[in-house]
Amino acid sequence: MTTPHLSDAELAGQPAAYWTGVAYESLIAFTRAQQAVHGFTQPQFWLLRNLSTNDLLPGGGGLTVPELRQAMRSYLRAEDDLDSEAEVLLERGWLTRDADGRLRITEAGEDARLRLKQHAPGIRARIHEGVDDADYVTTLKVLRQMIRNTGGTV
Repeated sequence: MTTPHLSDAELAGQPAAYWTGVAYESLIAFTRAQQAVHGFTQPQFWLLRNLSTNDLLPGGGGLTVPELRQAMRSYLRAEDDLDSEAEVLLERGWLTRDADGRLRITEAGEDARLRLKQHAPGIRARIHEGVDDADYVTTLKVLRQMIRNTGGTV
C-alpha cells in the first residue's frame, strides 16, 4: 500500500498514536523475521538474556517461567508462549530445569546467546537506514515528552 505524499502541515495533524502503533508492529515483525532467518525467535533470545549471568541476571540462580514472564512483562507480546520457547531451548541443551522448575542457562546456551547477539547490529542498521542519528534522537525526545504529557513513565 502506498501512502500519498503529505505536506508538513498535514503530517503535523496526524495522530501520533496511529503512527507509533504502525511503527511498532512493523518494527517487531521485521525484527522477528530477521531473527527467524537465523534460526531463533525473539522470545528465545530474551529467555537466554534474562537467564545469563553475563547479561540481565548478574546474580544467577535461575528463574521459573512465571518469574521470567514477570521480568519480561513490559515487552512480551500476547502471542509469546514462554513455556513453549523454553522447551525448545531445553531440547537444544541451551537451558536446564531443576526440580523446582528453575531454568538456568548452560554453557552452550551462553555461547548461543553471544552468537545470536551478533545479529542485533545488522538488524538495527537495516531499521535505521536513511535515518541520521540526530533525527532519531529528536524522534525519541519527542516520543518521551508525549509519554510524559499523557502520564506515562519514561
